Amino acid sequence: MVAVELKPWNERERTAMELRNIVQEMVNKVPGIEANVFIVDMSPAGAAGSMPIQLAIQTTSDHAELAEVSDHLLQAIRKSGKFIFSANNLKFSKPQIHVDIDRDKAGELGIDMEDIATTLSVMLGEGYISRFSYKGESYDVIPQANPEQRIDRAWLERYYVRSASGDSIPLSALVTTRLDAEPRSLNQFNGLNTATISLVPMPGVSMQEALDYLDSLQEQMLPPGFSVDYSGQARSFLQSGNTLVIALLLSLLTIYLFLVAQFESLRDPLVVLVTVPMSLCGALIFLTLDFATLSLFSQVGLITLVGLISKHGILMVDFARRLQARGVAFEEAIIEAAAVRLRPILMTTAAIVMAVIPLLIASGPGAVSRYHIGLVIVTGMSIGTVFTLFVLPVVYTYVAERREGWCRRQENTLVQAGE
Repeated sequence: MVAVELKPWNERERTAMELRNIVQEMVNKVPGIEANVFIVDMSPAGAAGSMPIQLAIQTTSDHAELAEVSDHLLQAIRKSGKFIFSANNLKFSKPQIHVDIDRDKAGELGIDMEDIATTLSVMLGEGYISRFSYKGESYDVIPQANPEQRIDRAWLERYYVRSASGDSIPLSALVTTRLDAEPRSLNQFNGLNTATISLVPMPGVSMQEALDYLDSLQEQMLPPGFSVDYSGQARSFLQSGNTLVIALLLSLLTIYLFLVAQFESLRDPLVVLVTVPMSLCGALIFLTLDFATLSLFSQVGLITLVGLISKHGILMVDFARRLQARGVAFEEAIIEAAAVRLRPILMTTAAIVMAVIPLLIASGPGAVSRYHIGLVIVTGMSIGTVFTLFVLPVVYTYVAERREGWCRRQENTLVQAGE
């Protein structure tokens, strides 16, 4: 484990993310090692040192079959070129000696299994049997062979066990050994046998693009009985993505209910909310073009954008309703409202954009998060304003309530009251 502390922001030209990718490419070229470079994530969303994407392959099958399936999937992932680092935590790379006891021969010599187990435990184990004190300190007493006598199975010929007749019999006469490779750890996730593939996307590959590719790949390659789940930052990203949709729907519903109460109409608020999807699409265009990613901060910008862009529709629709109340024709009312409210709408947009520009040109620690918020608001407001001025009047003529008859009824009521 090597920890690197970067220079301050004003003394370097690259971000921590860019430096991580550069160092990862360098260590990948070192033969004989498998290393990963990560930025310590101290947020509650993920454990410190976790990879951005952790793909957990789950099954009820044994670990040998799980390792074969996960390695096959890992090879396909590496061929895609979308990830700068990839590793599987389920590896059969731990050497292990299996001891097979000839029970018939041991029985003939009067040696039971307990004697053999005790000999192996004493020579190879780390069993604690007592403690002793020396110069005021207490130490454990652990009997075992020297390290060089425990790493070579040839030493089994020099371990002895007593037979029923009292003779010392070498263990090699009673046991045979075989060397196998075992996994270093047997992991589970959600109660199932699990192999976790840790991944770091290549520079320019967003989290959403990487997850979409992994979803399509696992659907093609995983056999029946295997499933996939995510952990770490990828799991938080998926959960926050679902939260964003719910938050957007709730914000739209809240705005709609307030407008219904204000306008006393179920149709006019729908015209106001037409500006919201158009502005969101304008912001998402720049996210799709990789000017930023759909991060937590850009999601905050999208939620903020819903409230800001709704103001434009309110200005135009409310003024058109007032003109109709004065007796202006339906089509003429919305045309005049668009012309009269043009200056306030442009001034509102200009004020918001100018206020957010400092976020776009920010530098130093946390500049990326501020840039994401600023980019979403600036692009969404600019494109949403254009659509508001040209599209909303057209939608108004088809959706909004015609209030000309209401005005005439009000006039007749006043005339009758005067008579």
